[in-house]
Amino acid sequence: MRVGRIITDRASGFWMILSLSLILLMPVIMGTGLFMKSIPIWEQNSPWQLIFGSDWSPTRGNFGFWPFIASSLYVTILSFVLSVPVCFFAALYLTQYASEKLIRLTYPAIDILAGLPSVIYGVWGILVVVPFISKVVAPVFGSNSSGYSILAGGIVLAIMCIPYILNMLIEVFKTVPSGMKEASLALGASYWESVKHVVVRKSFAGIVSAYGLGIAKAFGETIAVMMVVGNRIQVTVNPLEAGYPLPALIANNYGEMLSIPMYDAALMFAALLLLAIILIINLIFRYLIYKTHIE
Repeated sequence: MRVGRIITDRASGFWMILSLSLILLMPVIMGTGLFMKSIPIWEQNSPWQLIFGSDWSPTRGNFGFWPFIASSLYVTILSFVLSVPVCFFAALYLTQYASEKLIRLTYPAIDILAGLPSVIYGVWGILVVVPFISKVVAPVFGSNSSGYSILAGGIVLAIMCIPYILNMLIEVFKTVPSGMKEASLALGASYWESVKHVVVRKSFAGIVSAYGLGIAKAFGETIAVMMVVGNRIQVTVNPLEAGYPLPALIANNYGEMLSIPMYDAALMFAALLLLAIILIINLIFRYLIYKTHIE
């Protein structure tokens, strides 16, 4: 019996270590594969030209990725700005103020939103967001817009990210011991002061983590954003104009334009850029979480 237990323990430990190793190696394997496939474009262009160049002419061998990077960053930042206050205050209300009946009604709705395919958000964006921008928002600012714009991509992406971030924030706020809030109330603080200075402050690292994961997920979203963003290669600061994010570039062109020399390597480099930017975003938020814990 003892020998059998030892064998079972070692087998269980082996499978756990193997599973963890596969998870840790997966980003390395993916990054290595993308780098190897993009080597041909590295040999003909400098990294500076590829990343910060704006000339996208594949037939002439010019691959400037800056319009795609700028559009991805713009759409992601817009979605982040729009979703942050909604998620934060909704999570606070649901965990600190809402009645049990409201909570029972809200949680299934959040789960449904989180489980919807991105193409449904894209269709909804075409039917609602795009006409709203072209007929309401653009005239307010004295501008003409088809509605297919960076703003439309940001709105759709924000709505997609809300259930994802909201679920994480709810769990973060739930981890704060109720005794800490009760102690604050016993010392004479108002309920809102207890929530603000105890619950929010104690949850700050978790809040940063939730937003970090949310913005990393938003940066890589493809189908819904691609359907409403316009897919025009340009660098613009006007959110009412069209853009062309990196994920849309890969989804729109892979498999169709590979007869053009270097196009395959260019798309692999685009995927490598996407992976690198998401890695940088995660490292930044990890650093913020680390500094928060220290302080």
